[in-house]
Amino acid sequence: MAGPWATQLLADLGADVIKVERPGAGDETRGWGPPFLKARDGKETRESGYFLCTNRAKRSLTVDLTKPKGQELIRTLAAKSDILFENFKVGTLTRHGLAYEDLRQLNPRLIYCSITGFGQSGPRKDSVAYDFMIQAMGGLMSITGEADDRPGGGAQKVGVPILDLMTGMYATVAVLAALARREATGKGDYVDLAMLDVQAAMLANQAMNYLLTGRTPRRHGNGHPNIMPQQVFKCRDGDMALAVGNDSQYAKLCEVLGRPELRDPRFAKNAGRVQHRDELIGLLVETFAKWNRSDLLDAFEKVGVPSGPINSIPEAFEDPQLKHRRMLVEIDHPLAGKVKQVANPIRYADSALTYERRAPDLGEHTMEILREFGVDTAAIESLKQEGVV
Repeated sequence: MAGPWATQLLADLGADVIKVERPGAGDETRGWGPPFLKARDGKETRESGYFLCTNRAKRSLTVDLTKPKGQELIRTLAAKSDILFENFKVGTLTRHGLAYEDLRQLNPRLIYCSITGFGQSGPRKDSVAYDFMIQAMGGLMSITGEADDRPGGGAQKVGVPILDLMTGMYATVAVLAALARREATGKGDYVDLAMLDVQAAMLANQAMNYLLTGRTPRRHGNGHPNIMPQQVFKCRDGDMALAVGNDSQYAKLCEVLGRPELRDPRFAKNAGRVQHRDELIGLLVETFAKWNRSDLLDAFEKVGVPSGPINSIPEAFEDPQLKHRRMLVEIDHPLAGKVKQVANPIRYADSALTYERRAPDLGEHTMEILREFGVDTAAIESLKQEGVV
């Protein structure tokens, strides 16, 4: 998902993104279902939800990269393009004569971004990688989930492919910075982005905790290693998340809950609350269990204590704030009518993102794109006959 996520973001921002896919097969994620999009007649299409969430606003071109004529088509596109993203194993495009060093000869302004599991160098550079294994290898799963001695304890992955998504975000930042630099230098650049490197960077405060102390960070479930109290608590009728971020908010929490023990001087400052974590959580668990969730959330909202319900995904999209922010959009689809999608969260003051183009059918724009790049109709038909496109 890393490359498609980055390029969808660029497409949302106005880039003309050409998605190059294998003839007859296409992007593997087209088949990563169920669920699949349903047409108006109730029949399933060949478009998985996984594919739809990362490929809107793109055009699909089919090219067989293993054939010399297919490779020549990619050179034709690269010669006139600003950015090339590739998400193959190390060396794949080099074997086809489509490495950065090959294409920069045709277009010195080209920005070429390679996204791999482990980068273009190092002992694991040739290994295949997926988000789940990188979450495991890079330390994220070791700090996600309940402690081993608690019910349900053990390492956990994040509920979305967070490494793919964050690698895509880093890739977008990298190529946009390269574009800005190109305005000054006139030269393109090569971006070597590894998912394992991104995972290491994403360890953030947990990595720094280790580097400062030499101690291995442990899992705190829904708790926070450096800030207290940030935790999930059970009320009489449901669970809620509490996210106290400073001493002032903790004082307001004490006002609402009205329990004298919470005002113990040991808990007045965050460092003390972290030091006496288990005792404080025990007191809060007892107290929260006596409240109805909606009453407690209302009371916290009035005084400015950050908190919220544990929503399911359907409940999240029914939240009045997300509705106000229009985080669901509808895109026209020839088979399914209107298809709902999650909107891009970026909001500009003076321009608006548009959602006029759905995720493409396999090869839908092949003729259109090749004509734009100077390939005549007869040549395109010949390429089709030869299985190149």
